[in-house]
Order: sequence, then C-alpha cells, then structure tokens
Amino acid sequence: MYDETMVAPMRQELTRLGLQETRTAQEVDAVLGTKKGTVLVVVNSVCGCAAGNARPAVALAVKNATLPDKMITVFAGNDREATQRAREYFTGFRPSSPSIALLRDGQVVKMLERSQIEGRNATEIATDLKSAFDQYCAKTTA
Repeated sequence: MYDETMVAPMRQELTRLGLQETRTAQEVDAVLGTKKGTVLVVVNSVCGCAAGNARPAVALAVKNATLPDKMITVFAGNDREATQRAREYFTGFRPSSPSIALLRDGQVVKMLERSQIEGRNATEIATDLKSAFDQYCAKTTA
C-alpha cells in the first residue's frame, strides 16, 4: 500500500478528467454489475514508465467526440478490493497494472495491458482508445 499523499496526485489526474473513482468492490459492482452500455475502466498504478503514459493517454482520449457511457478508475496497490473486483470483470485477461479496459454490456471489447502501454507514448495509446470508442461507444460529446 502506498502512502495516500503520494498517490493523491495520480488519482486526481484521472478524476479531474471525469472518471469516477471506485475504491470498494461495491462501488465497482454498482457500475460494472449492471452490464449495460459502455464503461472505460482504468487500473491506475504508481509505475512510473507505464502509468506515466497511461494517464496522459486517457486525458487525450477523453477529448474524443465519442465517449463511453461511464468511466471509472481503481488504483492498484491502494484500493486492492476494488482493483480485484474490477479484474474479475476482465474475463480472459491476467492482472496487469496499469491497464485500460473498455466494456460493452459487461464484455471486454478492448483491453490495453501493461505490455501494450509500456514503451509507447501517450499519443499512440490514446489513438488505440479513440478507435475503440469510435467502434464500440454511441455517446458523443456536445
């Protein structure tokens, strides 16, 4: 578990963008358990190289005209219960931090695992996310 003063700025990078922070299994279930619509789930992490590009990538991606219905985040290493529960919805994928999943009606339709984040820049990662939003999401920004 990392000190909250250390992770607070990393949490805020995503909540400032409109992602709902889910810190308990119940909060995760309240969003993912409905299995309706599209949900972006960002498994945040303190990992410098990978998470350091994942958060800026999300910031770029949420400027897309088409967005998921809901966007949530869990923090690996701090919100363990919430992170574990979110990962239970990622059927067929091993635990990975950071990772970014897009679910539609309860099914993972796009997953970016650490190996697909690490070593890539934020723009490249955001391009993958925007393409997935355009393909799977119906909600558009005004």
